[in-house]
Amino acid sequence: MTVAAEDSIRARAMLPYAPPELGGLPEGWRAVVWDGHGPVPADVALEAVEFFVVPYTRVDAAVPVLGRLPMLRVVQSLSAGVEDLLPHVTPGVTLCNARGVHDTSTAEHAVTLLLTALRKIPDLVRAQEAQYWSAGFRPALADRTVLVLGYGAIGAAVEARLAPFECEVLRVARTARVAPRGPVHDLGDLPSLLPRADAVVLTVPLTEKTRGLVDAGFLSRLRDGAVVVNVGRGAVVDTAALLAELHAGRLTAALDVTDPEPLPPGHDLWTAPNTLISPHIAATTSAFRPRALALVRSQLARYAAGERLENVVSAGRG
Repeated sequence: MTVAAEDSIRARAMLPYAPPELGGLPEGWRAVVWDGHGPVPADVALEAVEFFVVPYTRVDAAVPVLGRLPMLRVVQSLSAGVEDLLPHVTPGVTLCNARGVHDTSTAEHAVTLLLTALRKIPDLVRAQEAQYWSAGFRPALADRTVLVLGYGAIGAAVEARLAPFECEVLRVARTARVAPRGPVHDLGDLPSLLPRADAVVLTVPLTEKTRGLVDAGFLSRLRDGAVVVNVGRGAVVDTAALLAELHAGRLTAALDVTDPEPLPPGHDLWTAPNTLISPHIAATTSAFRPRALALVRSQLARYAAGERLENVVSAGRG
């Protein structure tokens, strides 16, 4: 947490990574390095900071810092979803997300959850602990239909990993279009698509339109035995409605995100039947850091050169 300049405490950028790790800064730039843990270095003047990269998973710590940056022009998130950051970014500041950074890891985890839930791997783990030979037929992913809800970069990465498993993929996004792998349906088509799905993989961001999207009506349209995989945001799913289906034994859930989150001890989801939970770790893998560094390096270079930034969620001045 030092200033990347020998004799100056004025910085144009505030970063969670040291400049040498980024391969240097744009010519003439200096940066203060702050990883979101502990206070901002006391000997740093923040009045000149224009470009702030929010430390990953440290939004709560970063939000109070925003008000101390009068020259701020760009806030770069290292998360794909920015619903917790967006309300705190003033209209004159450009907010960018980390589209592309998390695609690989999140898609890997989504398919892992789906296969683990389908093949009932937790039952096998418990059988091993009991030293019980649990033989028998189990569901396969082959020949099944998977609906990917939220067909952006992560949704497309999920489909790319599903392709070798010989299953049909239904793509749904906010707006209809034709993607390289086939047609993408809009949300209005969900009522007719859901009854065809043996599994739903949720990769949608949390917005006012997606909050509670997966409600009792949505879930009731799924086939008996369908698997609901959520690697998007917990509040996209109506937890009470999902619990009703799980306790009825009709659906299976594999959740990397929950509502509430973190899931508190004693919550019904922990012990609900046919439920697999991971603690929001889909994107936290060894693949994150090199991709995050590449994004920050590219965005700094673009901004310094006066070029259009990537992954703009809300555009500010300049």
